[in-house]
Amino acid sequence: MSGADGNAAFDALRRAMAENAEQPEGPARNARAEQLLAEAEKLNIPLAVIEALGHQLKVYNYSSEKAKMFVPFARLLRMWDEHPEDFDEYETHSLHWVFKWMTTGMLDQPHIPLAAMEKWLGEMEHRYRLAGHSERAVRSAEYSVAAHVGDLERAERAYAAWLAADRDSMADCHACELHEQGWWQSQRGRDEEALDLWAPVLQGEFTCAHEPHAVLASSLRPLLRLGRLDEARANHLRGFRLVRSMESMRGAYADHVEFCALSGNEARGLELLAERPAYFTADGHPRSRLDFTAVVALLMDRLTELGLGERPVPGPAGRSWTAAGLAAHAREEALALAARFDERNGTTHVSEQARARMAQRPLVERLPLGVRAVRTAAAPVVAPAAPAPAREPGLPALVAEARRLSDTLQPNAVEAWAAVARAAEGVELDPRDRAEIADHEAMDLGPEGIELFERAAELYAEAGDLGEALAASARAAYVRALAGEVDEALTAVAGPYDEVLALYSADDTGVPQTASVLMSRARILMRRVQEGEDETFLTDAESAVREVLALVEGRAGDDVRLAARVAEAQAMLAELAARTGDLEAAAELFAGAAARFVAAGLPWFAVEYEARLAGLRHHLGDPAGTERALRAALEHGGPHLEAVGRAQLHLQLAEVVAGQGLAEEAAEHALEAAHWADEAGEGPTLGALARHQLGGFLLRLGRWAEAAEVLESALPDLSAETHGEGTVVQTQWWLGDCLSALGEHREAAQRRLQAAETARHWPEQHDHATLAHLAAESLGAAGLPAEADQAYARAGALWRELGNVHGLVRALRARAWLALRAEDGADRARELMADAVRECEAALGDTRADEAARQRLVGELGHTHRQFGDLLARSAPEDADDGSIQAVLEEALAQVVEAIVVFASLGDDALDARTGAELAAGWLAADLSRPAEAAARARAVLDAYGDADGPDDTARSRRAEAEQMLRLMEGQDS
Repeated sequence: MSGADGNAAFDALRRAMAENAEQPEGPARNARAEQLLAEAEKLNIPLAVIEALGHQLKVYNYSSEKAKMFVPFARLLRMWDEHPEDFDEYETHSLHWVFKWMTTGMLDQPHIPLAAMEKWLGEMEHRYRLAGHSERAVRSAEYSVAAHVGDLERAERAYAAWLAADRDSMADCHACELHEQGWWQSQRGRDEEALDLWAPVLQGEFTCAHEPHAVLASSLRPLLRLGRLDEARANHLRGFRLVRSMESMRGAYADHVEFCALSGNEARGLELLAERPAYFTADGHPRSRLDFTAVVALLMDRLTELGLGERPVPGPAGRSWTAAGLAAHAREEALALAARFDERNGTTHVSEQARARMAQRPLVERLPLGVRAVRTAAAPVVAPAAPAPAREPGLPALVAEARRLSDTLQPNAVEAWAAVARAAEGVELDPRDRAEIADHEAMDLGPEGIELFERAAELYAEAGDLGEALAASARAAYVRALAGEVDEALTAVAGPYDEVLALYSADDTGVPQTASVLMSRARILMRRVQEGEDETFLTDAESAVREVLALVEGRAGDDVRLAARVAEAQAMLAELAARTGDLEAAAELFAGAAARFVAAGLPWFAVEYEARLAGLRHHLGDPAGTERALRAALEHGGPHLEAVGRAQLHLQLAEVVAGQGLAEEAAEHALEAAHWADEAGEGPTLGALARHQLGGFLLRLGRWAEAAEVLESALPDLSAETHGEGTVVQTQWWLGDCLSALGEHREAAQRRLQAAETARHWPEQHDHATLAHLAAESLGAAGLPAEADQAYARAGALWRELGNVHGLVRALRARAWLALRAEDGADRARELMADAVRECEAALGDTRADEAARQRLVGELGHTHRQFGDLLARSAPEDADDGSIQAVLEEALAQVVEAIVVFASLGDDALDARTGAELAAGWLAADLSRPAEAAARARAVLDAYGDADGPDDTARSRRAEAEQMLRLMEGQDS
C-alpha cells in the first residue's frame, strides 16, 4: 500500500497504537500490540513496522510478559543494522534507549546465560560510543549486573563511574536513577542515605510512569528499620494505591505485602494477596516472581507463628490453601527460582538474599494504618505484665498479695483472688479466706454473681465479721439493680442498711464496712433515678449520697477505699446536678471527683468522670476544658483503659483539636481511634466512623492518596442506619474530592453522583446541587462531555430553585464550554453563554439584594462577559474566510471590553480581574491589526499597577505581559 491510502492507513495505525498505549497493562494490551504489528506489516512502509515493533516492545516491558520483549528488539536491531535510513530521529533514539531494557532485562531471566549478558553489555557500550552517547547508562547497566550476581567490588566501581559520567539523552530519568541509587544504599545498610536520595522523588520533584510508585515501595523497609513509622504508613497507603492496577509492578507489590508482614498487618497482607491471584503463577518475569513468592512465604510463616497455620488463605488457583501449606509451597518455589539464578550466575547471592528475606522478623508489633483491619491474632494484653517470679509463690503469699491488691483497689485484684482459688483447690481454708474468694469471684460475674455474694456474706458471718457480711449482702442487692430489678434491690438492701447502722452505732463494725453498705444503697437509688426523673427519686438519691459523705469525709486518712467512696459520692452528686440542669455545678463536681481519685493513687477510676466532664464542657462551649478532660482521661486510663473506651476518647479528642485547626494532630487521634476500635471488635461501627473522620483530616492536609485509601476502606462499613446518611454522603463527597485531586476523574464522578443521589431526597437541596455540579466537573475532566452537560443541567436547575444565581451562571458557562468542544456546537455555546449574561443582569435588576450581594453579582457578570469573549475568540473556525474570522473577533473584543467596564465599576477589589481582561482585549486588538489600541491596553495595565513591582506575583506577571505587548505593538507601529 502506498500513496495517500498508505499514509492514511499509517496515521490510523499510529492512532490505534496511541489508544492501546493508554489501556491498562496486561495480556489484552499486549495481544492488541501483536495485532497492530500484523497490520503494520501489510502497509509496506518500513517505518510503520519499526514503530509497531517499538510499541510492542514497550507494552511487553510494562507487563508481566517481559520475556517476550527480546524478540521484537532483535528484529529492530537487525533492521537498524541493515537499513538505518528507515529509522527517523525518534525511532533512532528509542532503539538506543531500549538497549538498556534488554541488557538489564536479561538479569531477570535465568535462562539467559551470564556470558550473553556480558556480551550485550559490551555491545551496548560499543553502540553508544558510536552514537556519541555518554557512558552513564552503560555503567549503570554494568552496576546492575554486578549487584545482581553479588560482585560487590565491581558493583561499587560501576556505581561510582555511573554517577561520575555525564547525564545525556540516554540516561534514565532522574526519578528512576534516584530509585536505583537509593536501593543500592539501602542494600548496603545505609538507610538514611537511601531516603535522602529518594526525597526528591517522594516529594514529587521527579516522576515518571513508574515513579514514585517504586520508590514508595522500596522505602517501606528502611523507614520501619529507622522507626519512622508515620512516613512508612503514609508511603504504604500512597504507594499501594499507585501499584494496585499496574500489572508490571509485581516486585513493588511484593514490597507492600512484606511491609504488612513486618508491621503487624498480616490481615491486610492477605487482602493484598487476594487482589492479585495472577501474581502467584505469572512466569514472564521470574525475578519479580521470586520476590513475590519470598514475601508470601514470609507472611505465611508469620501467620503460622501466630497459631493460624490452618487458616484458609488466598493462593495459586486450583486448590485450597492454608497458611502453613502455602508457606511450604512458596518457600520451595522461591528457593527453586533463586537456585536457577545462582546456577546461571555461578554464585549463591540470590539464594542468600531470598533466605534472608523469608527469615525476617517483625519490625513493629502493630502499626495502625487507618484502613479496615481484622486482627489475625488475639489482641495483646494491655496491662503491663508483672515480672515472672523465680519460683511459684505459696498459697499464703498469694493470699497476702490478693488482699493487698483488693485493699488498695488495684485493677487486677479479681485476677489475684482467682489465682488464690486455683492454688487452694483441695486445701482447707478458713472462712475468711473463702469469703474473700467468693466475694471477688462474684464481682467478676456481674449480674450472675448474686448467689456468690450471698455465699460470701454467710462466710464473712461465719468468720465473725458481721459488717463485711452485710456489705456483701448489699453488693448482692446492687447487682439486682444492675439486672433491672431496682425495686427488688431496694427491698433487699433495706435490711443490711438498718443492721449496719445499728452495728456501727454500737461500735461492732467499722467505717469501711458501713460505708460499703451505704454506698451500695446510694448506687441502687441512683439506678432508680436513671430509670425515671421523679423528683422524689432525685431527693432520695441525693440524701443517700450525702449520707455516705457524712460518714466518710474527713475520715479516709490513708485508706484508699474510703477516699474512693468520697470521690464516687462526689461523682454521684455531679450526675444529679446534671439531671437537674445545673451543668456548671455538675462539671465542677465531676472535676473534683476525678481529682480525688488521682490524689488517692487511683487514676484509672477518674477516666469515666473525666469523659463525662469532657461532654459537659463541650456542651457548655468550653473547647479548652473539653480538651483538658479528654487528655487527662487518656493519660489516667493508661494501660488499664479498655480498647473501646480508648477509641472513643481518641475520636472525641480528634474532633476537639480539629476545631482548633490542628488537622495533623486530629488525624493522629482519629488513627488511634480506628486502631483501638478494631482491637475492640468495633471496626464496622466505631472504627468506620473513625476512618471517616481520619479521611477527612487527611484530605484537609492535602494527603489525597492516603485519604482516598482510608475513605474507600470506611465506605463498606458505613450505613445510614448506624452512622446516618449525612456521614455516608460526606464520605463519598470527600472521596470524590480526593480522586479529583489525584486525577481519577471518572471515579470521582461516580462517588459524587452516588452522594448526590442520596442528597436528592433531603429537604434542603444545597448539598444536592453542589454535588451535582462537582460531578459534572469530574465528568468533563474524564472526557465525558454529554454526561457532564447533563449533570450541569441538573445542577443548574437546582441552583435556580434555590435562588443561587452564582451556581446557575457557573453551570451555564461550563455547559457553554462543553458545547464548544462538540462538532457544530458553536451556536449552542453562544446561546448558553448569553443565557448566563441574562441571568446575571436579571439578578442585578432585583432591588432586594443588599450591597455586598450586588457587588458579588457584578463580579460574576464581569467574569461571564470575559469568558464569553474568550469563548467567541476560540469559536472561529480555522478554515473560515478572513471576514468571518474578523467579525467573530470583533464580537469577542466587545464582550471583553464589557468585562473591563464591569470590573472597573468594582474599583480596586477587581483590579487583577480588570487587568487580565485589559490584556485579553489587547491581544484581540492585535489580532485585528489595531496595534495602537493594543498598546493603549498595555499602558492601562502598567498604569494600574504603578511603577513598583511589589511582592504580588499576579502584578509582576501582568506587568511583564503588558511590557511584552507594548514592545511588539510599538514595533508594528514603526
